[in-house]
Amino acid sequence: MSRSGAAAEKADSRQRPQMKVNEYKENQNIAYVSLRPVQTTVLIKTAKVYLAPFSLSNYQLDQLMCPKSLLEKNSNNEVACKKTKIKKTCRRIIPPKMKTTSSKSESTLQNSASAVHTESNKLQPKRTADAMNLSVDVESSQDGDSDEDITPGLDDFSGLSPYERKRLKNISENADFFASLQLSESAARLREIIEKRQPPKSKRKKPKRENGVGCRRSMRLLKVDPSGVSLPATPTPPTLVADETPLLPPGPLEMTSENQEDNERFKGFLHTWAGMNKPSSKNTEKGLSSIKSYRANLNGMVISEDTVYKVTTGPIFSMALHPSETRTLVAVGAKFGQVGLCDLTQQPKEDGVYVFHPHSQPVSCLYFSPANPAHILSLSYDGTLRCGDFSRAIFEEVYRNERSSFSSFDFLSEDASTLIVGHWDGNMSLVDRRTPGTSYEKLTSSSMGKIRTVHVHPVHRQYFITAGLRDTHIYDARQLKSRGSQPLISLTEHTKSIASAYFSPLTGNRVVTTCADCNLRIFDSSCVSSKIPLLTTIRHNTFTGRWLTRFQAMWDPKQEDCVIVGSMAHPRRVEIFHETGKRVHSFGGECLVSVCSINAMHPTRYILAGGNSSGKIHVFMNEKSC
Repeated sequence: MSRSGAAAEKADSRQRPQMKVNEYKENQNIAYVSLRPVQTTVLIKTAKVYLAPFSLSNYQLDQLMCPKSLLEKNSNNEVACKKTKIKKTCRRIIPPKMKTTSSKSESTLQNSASAVHTESNKLQPKRTADAMNLSVDVESSQDGDSDEDITPGLDDFSGLSPYERKRLKNISENADFFASLQLSESAARLREIIEKRQPPKSKRKKPKRENGVGCRRSMRLLKVDPSGVSLPATPTPPTLVADETPLLPPGPLEMTSENQEDNERFKGFLHTWAGMNKPSSKNTEKGLSSIKSYRANLNGMVISEDTVYKVTTGPIFSMALHPSETRTLVAVGAKFGQVGLCDLTQQPKEDGVYVFHPHSQPVSCLYFSPANPAHILSLSYDGTLRCGDFSRAIFEEVYRNERSSFSSFDFLSEDASTLIVGHWDGNMSLVDRRTPGTSYEKLTSSSMGKIRTVHVHPVHRQYFITAGLRDTHIYDARQLKSRGSQPLISLTEHTKSIASAYFSPLTGNRVVTTCADCNLRIFDSSCVSSKIPLLTTIRHNTFTGRWLTRFQAMWDPKQEDCVIVGSMAHPRRVEIFHETGKRVHSFGGECLVSVCSINAMHPTRYILAGGNSSGKIHVFMNEKSC
């Protein structure tokens, strides 16, 4: 070749962009081509491939420059063990319509070149190239020989933009930095430290004092006097374990007042109560008075300091008013088994209060006998039912069951000879006072888990109603012969525990219940059938808490369509509601400063007595009734 031809070719080559010679491994299983240097380490041989992006915008696919001998396929697909270096440079324009090489290696390289072309166009769409120089260096070594590692720097990528060169440089520097940190080794060491158990620290033993001189101690604890002489040992008194509520002995108990010592006055008190032996006559034919006249009589009832009495030391659990027309006599049952009797006509009023102790636990139910009002019957949690006879000055034992606890009772007959007793465990007892002994006649269990109140129908006395945890049941006393009898009717409208359930006093056509869901419910019991409809629901706060006695809504015996119940509202009051839910009257005043949970109304006179949790009774009286 002449010098002029060589010079022209050299000048032509300078005008075209120079591309870095790419190193690649001559292998037919090339799977991908990357812009970044990829190094594959094998036990015997090392291959490195570098590809630079170029643009083919000015060339057709069949006009690319390609090495004449790009790959040489070995028949055994192995690289010769002998160390060789082959450097060939081919600058030959591929002729048009060149047939595709049948070799699998050449086909793989063409696919790789197309991928590089696509990526290069995305990065630098406006870059053009006139030619391409491809240099292939293949290095192979035998076992035990080492070749020179040719690693081109980032500056060798002259075809990349400054931004791409900077990016690749940052990636390389970051990789070297994280490799120098040796995070995996540090994590392994830290894991070993955490998993390794450290032995528990032994407690430091206090050094023993050899001279026997320690900290200062109290001479009282050392049991020595100031002179150093030991004090004599004081004998410890034996600890006595006393029963908080011991049962009283069976049999009749003598009436002995706990708060009055004057025997002459006490005899006069007994004589007064013994003379009240005439039963009250219920006039059912008279009918109910109008609400207007009833409200007028209620408005005339007032309270004063003279009508507030301190009777017992504990909360009042039950109350009853004597049906006398001439004297105002009130009886209360207290928490600690006391029965208090109060004569409001006695002056001074302290002389009219007498307290007895016939029980050892709360007295939950108290009634004057309908056949002889000089007898007062009291029932207690301690499993005893007693009758106080003022003519003989004793508390006679009617029924006793030490294995059970009683909650309520009522008279099945008008002569008060038979009684129905409810137990806290859900059992019911039928007691006949005419038979000797203090046992029951019949004992039956109910479907109720607990019985709080028992009340007998005033007209059809074979029926009685019980209030329990969630349900109220009506039973037929004639079916108590069979143990475990089923109730006739169940009132299931309640959502919480029921405190009380009572028939209306004259006809029994209504039933009022007091429920812990803050509702008073009135049912129509005029026809005892399989279903008793609910008439009225009165919203009323019945949440008395832990220290107050539960509210029990009671019927007014004179006006059986009106209900009396205590209230938690301020100022303190006692309220009366009509069966339709309307409030008829509200008792209150300056002297009423506490919640009256238990209330009782006189059967014929306009006298209301309310008991609170401190053992006091508050009496509202009409001047005409005094």
